[in-house]
Amino acid sequence: MTTPTAAAPTTPSRRLVRVPSLETTAAWLLAIVWIFPLLYALWAAFHPLAFMVRFDLLAPLTLDNFTNAWNQAPFERYYLNTFLLVTGIVAAQFVVCTLAGFAFARFPIPGKDTLFMLVLIQLFVFPEVLIVENYRIASGLGLVDTITGIGLPYVASAFGIFLLRQTFKTIPRELEDAARVEGCGWMAVLLKVYVPLAKPTYLAYGLVSISHHWNNFLWPLVVTNSVESRPLTVGLGIFSAPETGVNWATISAATLLSIAPLLVAFLLFQRQFVQSFLRAGIR
Repeated sequence: MTTPTAAAPTTPSRRLVRVPSLETTAAWLLAIVWIFPLLYALWAAFHPLAFMVRFDLLAPLTLDNFTNAWNQAPFERYYLNTFLLVTGIVAAQFVVCTLAGFAFARFPIPGKDTLFMLVLIQLFVFPEVLIVENYRIASGLGLVDTITGIGLPYVASAFGIFLLRQTFKTIPRELEDAARVEGCGWMAVLLKVYVPLAKPTYLAYGLVSISHHWNNFLWPLVVTNSVESRPLTVGLGIFSAPETGVNWATISAATLLSIAPLLVAFLLFQRQFVQSFLRAGIR
């Protein structure tokens, strides 16, 4: 009669410790460096001036800095100017870039590839290089110190044309042919077939354009001279100038007033923002 052999002792399984990769560590460090000025602005804006460099968790909170900033500068006018500027630029870009992208994607234009390459060259030209020429043209058209003068140089966007052209080229020709058989003209085909299928691209490009032109500073600073046309960025720059004598707590509050709409929009639409870029093919 055989006796059962004792089972070999099993060694306890080692728990794997996941070590963060170098890319993850670098990403966290960059995120901390990026968000630190925003955290400091939040602290300074909601605390009295005496606690600007004293990080006391029991420090009293206050909204006086926001009240002082709002009363010392015409922020309501700056908000209106910025809203009119951004909405006007984005609407004009949608129209121009849609027509140009559709033409480059579908019409057999002679020398189309050469013309498209010339459009893409705009991506390699820094806007600062064209400031003098843009100012000369705006002055000749009588658009200095106007919202139209600020937005006019940005109406034709090479990035928007490229993005929509690439999107339109991915739409099957069978849909276009079916619309043509139904009697639709080219404009009807564009509005009923191509534009609805390119909604993720419009969303992605619109968010990028709004963010860029909301924060644009140098060209609006050059071309504006009065409160009636200054956007938020220029108004904030003048408000926080050293000769105005405004304390840093009030400046921090004014900064938060300027960036608050973008922060709220990003927090609300961050998922749609990322998904729209992935659908549009931007990696």
